[in-house]
Amino acid sequence: MTVSASNSAAVPQGWQGQTDPWKVLIIDDEPEVHEVTTLVLSDFEFEDRPLRFLHAHSAAEARELLAAHDDLAVVLLDVVMESEQAGLELVHHIRRELDNHFVRIVLRTGQPGQAPEREVVANYDINDYKEKTELTSERLYTTLYSTLRAYRDVMIIEANKRGLERVIECSAEVYSHQTSPAFASAVLEQIVGLLGVDRGALYCKVPDAGTAPEDFRIQAATGPYRELIERPLGAALPAGIIDSLRQALEDRKSVIADEHYVLHFTDSRQSQSLLYVGESYRLTELDHKLLEVFCTNVSIAFENLLLHQELAESQTEMLCLLAGVAETRSLETANHVRRVAEISAMLAEACGWPEERVEILRLAAPLHDIGKIGIPDAVLNKPGPHTKEEKEIMRSHVDIGVEMLSSSSRPLFSMAAEVARDHHEDFDGNGYPRGVAGEDISKAGRIVALADVCDALGSRRCYKEPWPEEQVKAFLFEKRGSKFDPELVDLLMERWDEVMALRERLPD
Repeated sequence: MTVSASNSAAVPQGWQGQTDPWKVLIIDDEPEVHEVTTLVLSDFEFEDRPLRFLHAHSAAEARELLAAHDDLAVVLLDVVMESEQAGLELVHHIRRELDNHFVRIVLRTGQPGQAPEREVVANYDINDYKEKTELTSERLYTTLYSTLRAYRDVMIIEANKRGLERVIECSAEVYSHQTSPAFASAVLEQIVGLLGVDRGALYCKVPDAGTAPEDFRIQAATGPYRELIERPLGAALPAGIIDSLRQALEDRKSVIADEHYVLHFTDSRQSQSLLYVGESYRLTELDHKLLEVFCTNVSIAFENLLLHQELAESQTEMLCLLAGVAETRSLETANHVRRVAEISAMLAEACGWPEERVEILRLAAPLHDIGKIGIPDAVLNKPGPHTKEEKEIMRSHVDIGVEMLSSSSRPLFSMAAEVARDHHEDFDGNGYPRGVAGEDISKAGRIVALADVCDALGSRRCYKEPWPEEQVKAFLFEKRGSKFDPELVDLLMERWDEVMALRERLPD
């Protein structure tokens, strides 16, 4: 597997841990040069890796081998072959056309007058220049050591560069997820991609101090562990891995073993999470460093995610409390606005709205009757029917709410103003305050209108007892196409069990 490097040839992934021979390409039109070079260097090793020789007796043969082997370490290149400039032309081919700036090029010439050293070094991207007469066996050994050492160092730098680029790319992908399950899955996927492991990974949250690691539930997984989601760790992993999880938990830090690793995270609430990546190849020193950098980024991202969620929850709670003030003044429960919010979000999602817009409606829906805060108690809580004048006062809560909410240009309050304005409009045009019909009523207004009435009919009010479930359904069907958008009524009925479950979860 190779990783493409920008403006350069391919870098073999995990090359630092290789034991394969270093590839050396000899390009020379004299057979004796090939024979002598291979003989002299037959027992050569660098970092416990021998040499593998490739041979080209012409520039044409060299081009074929260069195209087939992008992991050459050294090229021993003759200058004069088919032409006086054949070797120098190959240098340009390697550096410019193949875009390979990793391979070390040693120019060897038996005719230094044809290619003066100062001119060649200045104008061509080579790494060494030798006259064949001075290349004794000792000098050849020295040259190979120095060029292979340079190749190794260049590759280390490039591998670090590419690794950091992958960390940045992976971190950006992780940062883009704003919910805990999606975040956990993204971390798993990116670590698997970052290190090239293919045996899967899993994530679990530590429930409490009294629960043994064997009983922790798997909450996210990749690869073969996907089918084990919601199952205990003891059913998925062998005892040795459970020991690593226990060690990470006790030491409150990550455990990196030869063939697997367990990452440990603690958030600002002191909740702990464990991430296991298993049965991978032996990690190189570079892999360890990349993993450390990535985990640091993940920890920051995780903390930001929790802060984001806390702010979002606080915002939701604040809006529900604000809306609850108006509802409480009209002797309605605060949970009514919460149920309206959830039913509205359910319908918006069923309509195919994008997730971000669904969430905006979830927050905007509780404010649909915020204008009631400006209605006198005597009118707001009157148990009997309103007079004509009282009805006008009561309906003015729409204008009050729209005026309050329209002072902000933020998407949330813009949608809340839209909902406050339209949730008393009827699909057939007989509603108020504008008397508009059908598509002229905003979709958000149509959704909240249905959600509000659906929940209000099943709730106790100062002027009525809660309606039975079947009576509520019958009314909604009766008003389908007149008071309510028929498509929304159908979508609501398909999810009726969810609506009833919501009422049990958030009772009056």
